[in-house]
Amino acid sequence: MDSKASYALLQEIFRALRSIRTGIILLILLGLASATGTLILQRPLTDPERLENAYDPETLAWLDRLGLTDVFHSWWFVALMTLLALNIILASLERFPTAWRFFTRPYLRPGPHFQATLPLQEEISIRNAEMGLQAAERVFRRLGWKPQRVGKNGDWSLYIERHRVARLAPYVVHASLLLILAGGIVDGVWGWRGFVALRQNEQTNRIERRDGTEQLLPFTIRCDDAGQENYPDGTPRRWWTNLTVLEDGREVLRKEIEVNDPLVYRGLRFFQSSYGSTGTLAKLTVLATAAQAPQHTVTAELFPDRPVALDEATTVRVTAFVPDFIVVGNQIRTRSQEPNNPAIQLLVESTSGDTWKVWLFPRFPDFSHSGNAPYTFQVRDLQMGYFTGLQVAYEPGQWAVWAGCLLMGLGLLMTFYMVHTRFWVVPVSDSHGRQALWVGASASKNRDEFLERFRRLMELIRDELARQQPQAVVPEDAVVVRS
Repeated sequence: MDSKASYALLQEIFRALRSIRTGIILLILLGLASATGTLILQRPLTDPERLENAYDPETLAWLDRLGLTDVFHSWWFVALMTLLALNIILASLERFPTAWRFFTRPYLRPGPHFQATLPLQEEISIRNAEMGLQAAERVFRRLGWKPQRVGKNGDWSLYIERHRVARLAPYVVHASLLLILAGGIVDGVWGWRGFVALRQNEQTNRIERRDGTEQLLPFTIRCDDAGQENYPDGTPRRWWTNLTVLEDGREVLRKEIEVNDPLVYRGLRFFQSSYGSTGTLAKLTVLATAAQAPQHTVTAELFPDRPVALDEATTVRVTAFVPDFIVVGNQIRTRSQEPNNPAIQLLVESTSGDTWKVWLFPRFPDFSHSGNAPYTFQVRDLQMGYFTGLQVAYEPGQWAVWAGCLLMGLGLLMTFYMVHTRFWVVPVSDSHGRQALWVGASASKNRDEFLERFRRLMELIRDELARQQPQAVVPEDAVVVRS
């Protein structure tokens, strides 16, 4: 390919990149991709088990390969955002200089050609140019406008303007889109998501990222407590977790989080994502009764592998726990991690060296077996261990996204509620050689509504001239309206 063909090809690519049609196509593609990200279960927000239940292995493998299980961090989604940002920049650079000149150098005094072609204009006969300008000035000031005198050496005209900044509204919206896209690109390239499961009083500074690598945090996160609240029918209503952030062993932040109320610290967001039983025993409360002296009872709170004294010569501790007890052949197994049919083994020890193993079945207390132990036991309370699942997100571009959203709100406000309006008042000579006051006006939008405002303004100027010059008569052929 010769140099001319290469140059022509580059020009075609450049024209395509800066065209509005390309921008619209990219916006549609991004919208479809975002919709895909809401319809397909996304990692790591979805538990792996739920993903495996929702899709067969082959389908899930293809979804992973195509990046459809993590759309907003996939390479092709970042590429679409980059192309759209480039399209906005090129399109804005092409059109912005004209808009900027229009903004910085307003057309203060209209020439004859401009006066002849302006769609909205009228002429009012006057006896004196200065008196006509003064009458128009008074009317505009009463309406809250600030007329500006333009000219020199007695050759004066008026220029009145409001909301010139509205001309820049499209570029404010463009800038907001660029900020949002920049934030999305930064998150897609440098952001990451991960998961961590914590038990009560457990702490960690390591997060498992979606790609299987481990992320070391510059601080430590600790689970102080967690729980689940249910509806009357037993279905979960909400999960909550009390988290504490520690730095150098010092507590710096505490917060109770829920699904949509994360803890945010150092750019990291900790979301509540799951809650469940670990299948382990957290605390067991038993009533111990001495076999030889039934009047002697002790309420003991037992924790796994932590001995508790029943008297000066006897201790007891939990040595085994089966949450959902079942016997298969000669083996003890559990059907689930929930305490549907718990079985607990206690070890009673005396200072003389004697030991006794005691099995307790809270659901079937009559089957509890104490053997020859010096105490019998009744279960008063059983608390299961639990884990709280936390989704962790590092999104360094979120500040740009939120700034872009705020700037877009400002841009849309300027676009829909601000109208750039201009008035010119110039003393001229009409077609009969008489003095007249030429008034022209322009509005960036809402032309029909602005036409009514212009007509009311002209009536006010006529009334002001009539009060100032009661003897003046305005000829009918001196008024011209073009719209």
